[in-house]
Parts: sequence; structure tokens; C-alpha cells
Amino acid sequence: MDAEHRRLEETRSKAAPWRKWGPYLTERQWGTVREDYSDSGNAWDYFTHDQARSRAYRWGEDGLGGISDDRQLLCFALALWNGKDPILKERLFGLTNSEGNHGEDVKEYYFYLDSTPTHSYMKYLYKYPQATYPYRDLVDTNRRRGKHDFEYELLDTGVFDQDRYFDVFVEYAKASPEDILIQITVENRGPEPATLHVLPTVWFRHVWSSRGDAPRPVLREAAGGGGGVIAASHPELGERFLYAEGAAALLFTENETNTERLFNSPNRTPYVKDGIDRYIVHGRREAVNPEQQGTKASAHYPITVEAGASRTLRLRLSDVAPAASAPAKAGPVGSDFDAVMRARRQEADAFYATVIPSSLNADAARVMRQALAGMLWSKQFYYYDVDQWLTERGADPFKPTRKASPRNDHWHHMYNAEILSMPDKWEYPWYAAWDLAFHVLALTLVDEDFGKTQLDLMLGEKYLHPNGQLPAYEWNFGDVNPPVHAWSTLFTYRLEKARRGQGDLEWLERAFHKLALNFTWWVNRKDRSGRNVFEGGFLGLDNIGVFDRSAPLPTGGYLEQADGTAWMALFCQNMLEISVELALERPAYLDMAVKFVEHFLWIASSMIHAGEDVGMWDEEDGFFYDVLRLPDGRAQRLKVRSMVGLLPLCAVTVFEGELMAKYPELRERFRRFVDARPELTAFIHDPSQRGQAGRQLAAVLNETKLRRVLATMLDENEFLSPYGIRALSRYHAEHPYVFRVGDQEYRVSYLPAESDSGMFGGNSNWRGPIWMPVNALIIRALLQYHTYYGKDFTIECPTGSGQYMNLYQVAEELAGRLASIFLRNAQGRRPVYGGMRKFQEDPHWRDHLLFFEYFHGDNGAGLGASHQTGWTGVIARAMHLFATSTAEQFAELGKAAGITEVQPARPTRKR
Repeated sequence: MDAEHRRLEETRSKAAPWRKWGPYLTERQWGTVREDYSDSGNAWDYFTHDQARSRAYRWGEDGLGGISDDRQLLCFALALWNGKDPILKERLFGLTNSEGNHGEDVKEYYFYLDSTPTHSYMKYLYKYPQATYPYRDLVDTNRRRGKHDFEYELLDTGVFDQDRYFDVFVEYAKASPEDILIQITVENRGPEPATLHVLPTVWFRHVWSSRGDAPRPVLREAAGGGGGVIAASHPELGERFLYAEGAAALLFTENETNTERLFNSPNRTPYVKDGIDRYIVHGRREAVNPEQQGTKASAHYPITVEAGASRTLRLRLSDVAPAASAPAKAGPVGSDFDAVMRARRQEADAFYATVIPSSLNADAARVMRQALAGMLWSKQFYYYDVDQWLTERGADPFKPTRKASPRNDHWHHMYNAEILSMPDKWEYPWYAAWDLAFHVLALTLVDEDFGKTQLDLMLGEKYLHPNGQLPAYEWNFGDVNPPVHAWSTLFTYRLEKARRGQGDLEWLERAFHKLALNFTWWVNRKDRSGRNVFEGGFLGLDNIGVFDRSAPLPTGGYLEQADGTAWMALFCQNMLEISVELALERPAYLDMAVKFVEHFLWIASSMIHAGEDVGMWDEEDGFFYDVLRLPDGRAQRLKVRSMVGLLPLCAVTVFEGELMAKYPELRERFRRFVDARPELTAFIHDPSQRGQAGRQLAAVLNETKLRRVLATMLDENEFLSPYGIRALSRYHAEHPYVFRVGDQEYRVSYLPAESDSGMFGGNSNWRGPIWMPVNALIIRALLQYHTYYGKDFTIECPTGSGQYMNLYQVAEELAGRLASIFLRNAQGRRPVYGGMRKFQEDPHWRDHLLFFEYFHGDNGAGLGASHQTGWTGVIARAMHLFATSTAEQFAELGKAAGITEVQPARPTRKR
């Protein structure tokens, strides 16, 4: 067992808290719902980036490449000043939702280069211009641009011309769970010497104002240690020490709001949050505390770096106090510093050698490792006591005379104070329930225990609503996300079972009970007519519909959603699978298994009406559509060829027959149910029909319908892009779908890049681009079908090409196209970076990967949030899957092949 796996085992057994410290700072606390106390609910404008340097946060802390403990009591991050900027660079800058022509957007270049799951080693890169950072230019130019224009990016401003910038690398290495080595390497990429002020900063999260008489923590200069030492004393955390080798000075202030600057009222203390900024940038010597104490402190390193050269700074954050008698030769950061740093790098390499299949070439291994690094860096301490937040804004839900809150009134039970996996710590620094389910697929490649805790949290009493609804995200916890939690739970259980020889049945059982509450919520709240067809609103697909599906329809009436109903069919299948796992050991769950079989058949049959009633399946088109039910009783299909119509393909699960074998009486019970209701299976796949190796299949699509949907999906003039499956068919480029209500026209056209509408803010677009999570579901579905139909079921891929593949090969082809977004092609270019020459050609840029929110439907360029490694990180799981499996393995092992992690002998696949 390698060193990192030993640390994971020590963490699991609670022998050592290796995860206590990690990259748990957010990258943007300003502009969040938690910090918004406005009546209007305009979080972006209530707490701005300009205020952030001067205003203490209430619910969390942000920083540049930083870390904190797992309760975010003590924080550490970088601050930088190039001698020209109007402010210290303490946090990332970006445009708000109203400033960006395509919504909010971070305007910085930073990269998560490496991390082990215990954060025993981490590496981060920030690219800092030597010229004045163009804050105003970025805001003004983007505001002038429209939704049909490209975004104005930092590279476009010319601030990186002639390579006049610093690469600032930050590395963390743990000597022990409480002893963290910090190495900062500054490389001058420019043609001339340049000066940089580096200010590693340590501070306490501001909690004392909200806790009444709580003791106030303190930072102070400590004696001894052979150099600058900042001692941190916290009533809950205890004593910690930051050793700063060679620091020119230690600067102290308070993490208190500068009310004089922001609100024109006297400060509570002469030393405030922006005190170090005022001292460094404006020369205000009185802004820092001469008594060398406070709640925020920096070690100051003014350095000049020659052209093409580098400087290295070393610090150590430890629970070991300075010893006056320590030998001077040890130095302030210890004589073991270089050896420990080197050892942790080597151990990280050794760990990833066990994770990344050796069949992957160096570039593919780089993509996979950086995808996983991004997943691990995207952890964040998320703190939100909704009841307290409502009370503080005068909206206490239990007081009759109360102000209305702009959001989350009915979620006052929520108390979140945990480490959570974020979609993107700048653009989306809050969890989203369905995103999190996909995060777990990638995270469990390296840390199944952390993945399990993430799933647990969403089902806990401090998250799950008493009525059974899962929280969506902080902008509106009551919004509806697709119900994929059960699928992720089952995957995680089976993965652990395969790795350890035994699954955590107690964990699965606990999850099942909570998931059953959520299933019941869906049935009771989202099946309006009791006909087993479901609504759900936007369901994570933002602007994919003709109308805003989360708002009242302009026509009146309501939508029966093909995706909502497909999600519920899959939810049924996942709950059935969990019931089977439980019933094999605990017969009390047999009735639940039968219940979910029956419920699946009710839902699946409701999607395909064979009579005169208008159903979601269109026999002429061979495709599924949403159905608009009008107040006068009329109904019509909204014929948009989109991911909405492909998701019924994903409602498929293979069953190996273990439960029937153990309890053969179930077979007769099932037969009686189906024989009494032949209409349930008349137009869907017959679940009693045996397939490969005697397997049975729960699926909405029978073979005929499956072939029709696949032919559309694999058509390069429709959904199949060189880089994956598009969210909207390319057919709509020349044939937009138009729906008229009175004199109002609603139009859906193929838009392969950014959105041209403001629906859902306009920074996400489901009308053409490629999205990783739904592609992952399609890959899962194809493998399920292959496991049932076997290698003799082939389909033309691409449609019209004359080339036939079995469904494993189609899944592998799709995964290869998705991976090619990030890999260098024959011309040495990465499609993800499109036409950005710097990223394509510069050796200091081209191998640093960004995992965007979604991708151009035709050329694969990255779009939307630039660091949404969250669900885009699932590409690591896809790459791993096809490097560790074969079609024959799936035929033999069935679903178990999807979690097998032994590399089979196989020929190298050529593309």
C-alpha cells in the first residue's frame, strides 16, 4: 500500500485527521445569497467585489490559492501586489451577472495542477500580470457587448503581451495532519526584471460579532523560531504558528469592516480588513497595528525577479510552537522542509500511478490527473444557517410581524456547516444537488469515503426538507433538480463492495429510507393528474425548452415533461436496484422491490400512449417531446429535438436475476401483475424477455424504438458532434422551432455556443452545446443495453456512415469524442481552448487544463464557467472506464464490469 492510501486508511479509521486542513476557502464569497441582506434579493449588488477587501463576511471566507481547517476557523491564502494595481490582489475578480454579456464570469487565469485526496500534497498556479490589472476595461467593454458577441477576456486586454506576467505557484505538503509546509515559487515570464510584493496571509473567519460574548481569537508576533512567526490562538482550534522564512516584515490588522470607507460611519477599531492593503498600496503606515497583533496578518516579501528567473519562498503552518533552544541551523521552517516537500510530490505520483491506467498515454494521464485535482481543489467549507439568516434579516418564520424574504422562507430547518464539493468555487460557490451526484462519480476514483459523506449530507435532516425534497441550490432551495441521487448512491455502494469485498449495507439502508421520502415527494408533488407523467420545471436544463419551464406558461395549462418522466422512470429503477441489494440480505425489503417494479411499469407505459390521447412519444418522428396540456383540454407536442427527448433512452437498467433466484415465488407474483395489465408492457420493452446471459431489462424503449432514437442521436446532422452528444439537434439550425401565443413568438434555434437569451441569466446554454453529465448518462445507458443485447446488436455509427458498432463500441466512441475535447489533436491543439493562441501554443499555458461548464457543439471549445471541474470532472471516470474494460467483459460480468478496476489485456484503440 502506498503512502497516500495509508493516509486514507488512517482517516477512515480515525487514527489521524488527514483531511482536517484542505483547500476549503471559497474563491468568491461576495455576491452570494448567504451574504445578501437586501430586501430585493439582488445578491450581486448588495455585496460587491469592490466592497470585499473592506467588508467582513458573515458566512465564509475567500482567498487566492488558499487553505483552511475543516470549520474554516483559521484561513491562509496569498495576497499579491505588482506595484501598479489600485488594490492588493487578495481574491479573484470577475463580472457579475448583469455586467457580463453572457452572465457572471471570472476574469483571471488560475489552475488546479495537483492534489491528493487527503491534501497531503497540492499545487496551484495563478498568472498575475505585471501591468495594471484592467478592472474598469473588463467591466465597461463587456457591458457594451451583446449576447451575440464574444466575451471580452483578460487576454484580449493586452495585459499579458510580451509575457509580462508572473507565474505564481503554490505548493502545500503535510508533514503531519497539523503540520503544513507551504512553498511559493514566483517565475518572471517577462523580458525584464520585475518586482512583486508577496503577502502570505493568515486570518480568522469573523465569527465573534454574531456570537455575542464568544472569546475573540488573536494573532500576534511570536518570539523564537529564527525568523518571522505569527502565533494564532483560537478558543476552539487552539494554538497554531505560521513560520515565515525570510519575511521582511509581519503586518497585523483586524478582520473588521471598514465602515468609514463603505458607509461613512466611524470604525469600531482603527485597524480594519483592508488595513494591509492601505499600508502596502497607499503607504498608510497607521493602517496596521504597531503592537503586532490582530485577527488578520501577513508576512511581507518584496522581491525582484530577473527575467526568466524564479524566487522561492518557504513557510510552515504548524501546531508546534517555536523552541528558543532549537538549533539555528534548522531555520524557521525546519531542516526537513525540502525532504518532506520532495517526498509528498513523489507520493502523489505513486498514488496516481495506481489510479490512472497505464494504457493511457502521457497527455491522457495529464488530463485525467488534472481533472481529479480540480475535483479535489473544489471542496469548500459551506456555512449557511438559514433560520439564523432569516432572523437576522427580520424574516423570522415564527414571528407574525415579519419581513418577507426574497428566498428560502420554507427552508428554515437547514443548517449547513460542512466541507462540500462545489460546481465551481468562483462562479457557483454553492452546492447543487444534482451536480453533486455527478461529482461523486469522479471523486470515488480517489476517495470513496468522501464521496459517501457527500451523498449522506444531502439526505441528512439538516439538508433534506421534512417533506422529502432535496435542496437544489442557495438561490432557491425549493427549485427542482433531476433525481439522480439514488443512482449515485448505488454506484458508490457497488464500487466500495467491489474494492473491499463487502458493501456498506447499513449505509445503503439508511440512504434508501431517505430516498424513499424523496421519491414520495416527487410522486405527490410533480404528478399533477396522477397519470404517472411528471413535471418538474427547468430540471437543470435551464433554457432548453420553448418556455421557461419553471414559470407559469403564457398559454396557461401545464407541461408533461419527457425528461421529468424519464428521470422518474430511472429513479424507480435505481430504487428497485437498491431494494434488490437490501432484500438479498433482508427479506423485509421484498415488498419494496415489488412496489418499484410496478411503479416503473406505470411510469414507462405512460410515456408511450398508443391510443388517441397525445403522449410524449411521436411515432412519426421516432422521438419524445414535452406535451403541452392547455386549459381547454387540448394537448400538443412541443416538437423540439433536444436532450429532453433523449433522456427516456437513459431510463434503462439491467437485472441479473439474483432476487428471482433466491425468491422464486416473486416470478409468479410478477407474472400475475403483468398478465392482469397487458397494456403496461404492450408498447415498452417487455421486462420478462431474457437477454444475454439470461439477463432482464427494465427500459422505456423496446428494440424498435431504441433503434429509431439511436439513429437520430448518432446522426452528425442532428445530435452527434465530433466532441459528444449535443443538447439540441443541429437540425434546428436551419429549422428553428417556432411557437406563437397571440402576437408573441417563442423560438428555439440551434446555438452551439453561448445563449442568446436572458433565460436563467444567460450564462448557461442547453440549446446546442455539449454537457458532460448527460453524456455520462447516455454512456451508462448504452452499456446497460449492450449488457442485455450483447455484441450482435449493432447500429450504424455515425448514422449514414456505413460503419456498424455494437453498443459498447458506441459508448466507447462517445467517451473518446468527449475526451478529445481536452487532448492534443494531430495538430497539437486542444479543442477546449478553441482559437486562444496563448493556450494552444505557449509552453507555459498549453498543458494547464481548464474543465469548463459546457462545450461548443461543433468545435468543442470550452464555454460557461471555466472551472466547473465539478461535473465536467466526470471525464476522468469515463477515461478510466474504457481503459479498464472491454466489450467482452461487459457481456460476461454485466453491470459489475462498470466498476471493475483491473486493466484487461486489450489492443490499443486508434482514433
